[in-house]
Amino acid sequence: MKLKYAFEIVGDVAIFETEEKRKDKKIAEEIVKAHKRVKTVLKKISERTGVYRIRKFKLVLGKETETIHKEHGCRYRLDVRKVYFSPREGTERERTAKQVKPGERVLVMFAGIGPYPVIIAKKQPEVERICAVEINPKAVEYMKENIRINKVSDKVVPVLGDVKEVCKKWEKEFDRVIMPLPKEGYRFLDTAVKCLKPKGILHFYFYDSERNLFNKAVGLIEKAAKKAGRKAKILSKRKVLPYGPRVWKICIEAEIK
Repeated sequence: MKLKYAFEIVGDVAIFETEEKRKDKKIAEEIVKAHKRVKTVLKKISERTGVYRIRKFKLVLGKETETIHKEHGCRYRLDVRKVYFSPREGTERERTAKQVKPGERVLVMFAGIGPYPVIIAKKQPEVERICAVEINPKAVEYMKENIRINKVSDKVVPVLGDVKEVCKKWEKEFDRVIMPLPKEGYRFLDTAVKCLKPKGILHFYFYDSERNLFNKAVGLIEKAAKKAGRKAKILSKRKVLPYGPRVWKICIEAEIK
C-alpha cells in the first residue's frame, strides 16, 4: 500500500506531514531512500505559533537539525526547530530580488535568517543598503552568519527588534519595503508606508480565499496610504503559493505616492 504524505527538504533535513497512523518510521525510510542527501527526518506535529513563527516536530530519523540550505546561488545556515524558513518560497525571493534597482535602499521586515536581504544583495550588487529587521534573536544570529558566508556584509544591516519600534526612526528612508509575513503582516502596513520614500515600492504578502482573492489586501494597502496622507497605485497582483483549500498566499505590489 502506497503511503500518503507530503514533505519538503531544507538542506539535509526532510520535514513531512501525514495522516497515516504508526507509519512515521516507514515514511522516513522511504524519503531517505529516494533522497540520498537527507540525514535527518522530522514530522510536523504543530502549526507555526507565536511571534517567532516556530512549529513543533517529532524527530523520526537522525539527530542534527541544524543544516545549510542552498538556493539560487546562496547558502543559508539554520536550525529548523528554532527559526522560520520555507524552501517553497525560494522562487518568490529570487523574483523579488530581480526587481531591485541600483542605488536603492531596501527595508526587509520580518527578515528571519536573511534569505530576502542576502539574495537581493547577490542579484543586485549595486543596491545601496538593505536593512533587515527580525524579532527572533536566534534568527538574527543565523542571519549574521548568512550575511558573512554569502559575503554581503557591505550591503546588509541586520537589526534585532520589533518592526514597529525599530522602524520609527526611518520615515521616508526607503525606496522599497518587503513584508514577507502573510498572516499578520497587515498589522504593520502603517509602519511600512511611513518608511517609504515618495513613489516607493511596497511588496505586501497576504492570505485570502479565492472568492475575493485580492480585494481585501488592496483595500488594506489603500487604507494605510490614505491614513498617511498618501495614495497607493497598484502595480501587480499575484498568486504565490497555495495555503489551503481555495486559500492562497498572494503578493500585491504597490507604488506609494
